[in-house]
This record gives sequence, structure tokens and C-alpha cells, in this order.
Amino acid sequence: MRLEEKLEQLLAPTIESMGFELWGIEYIPAGKHSTLRIYIEKEGGVNVDDCSDVSRQVSAIMDVEDPISSAYNLEVSSPGMDRQLFKPEQFIRYKGEQVQIRTSIAVLGRKRFKGPMLTVTEDGIEVEVDAELYEIPFDLIEKANLVAVF
Repeated sequence: MRLEEKLEQLLAPTIESMGFELWGIEYIPAGKHSTLRIYIEKEGGVNVDDCSDVSRQVSAIMDVEDPISSAYNLEVSSPGMDRQLFKPEQFIRYKGEQVQIRTSIAVLGRKRFKGPMLTVTEDGIEVEVDAELYEIPFDLIEKANLVAVF
């Protein structure tokens, strides 16, 4: 099990009991400059006080459980307009929207995709790029974000 999955199991009950959805977790290892980024969401949006409250609770849990043995910076924020998509349910929620995808290995010769997400299945998504359709399995998606449209 990946570290992010372990952290989600550890932190989700507390975050949800505070009235938030745990949108996603990113751990970016960089020695003593590592970052643990936690995204939270709620109806009506997230403000600075919400992030601060969740940060205090998460810090207390992390101090007790100590799932990351090295030093890291904790950041709690909203997913924002260009939100990263972590889970299949999140892809379903934004079907039809513009997405930017990076894959771990090439799919039909590409690793980067930007275009409308036309289909979401239990195995992956279909994105249209330059009038071509690309089927991208979830397990190949390294990073996926919505593209903010103004």
C-alpha cells in the first residue's frame, strides 16, 4: 500500500468528522524539505480557518502515529479551481470537463494529454486531444488536473 493510501486511512475519519471531504493527499519527498499536502473540500468552499483547524488535528494525529519518520512540512489547502483528481469518483464528477493528464508510461506515443474528458469507466478515462481519442487507464495516470476555464 502506498504511503498516501495509508495516510488517507489514518486521517480521513477525523477530517470527515470535522465536516470536510478529504479530497486527496500528496507526499513530495525532498529530504528535510519534504512536503505533505492535504486537500480538503466542503460545500460552499474552504477558508483559511478551515485549513488551520484541520492542520492542527492532522498534526496531532501525525505526532502520535508517526507514519513519516523524516522531517516534512504539512500543508492543508482547498483543491482550487485547477484541482488535482485523485480518485475515480472525482473523475466521474468532472466528466465532460477539460483535463490535463500526465501518465507514467506513454499511451499511443504520448505521456501528456490536455482536452475534454469524454468518458469515465471503472478502469480509466477517455480524453480527446487534437481530434483523437485516447483511452487512459487509471493505473497509468501519474497526475490529473482540471483545467480552469474562465
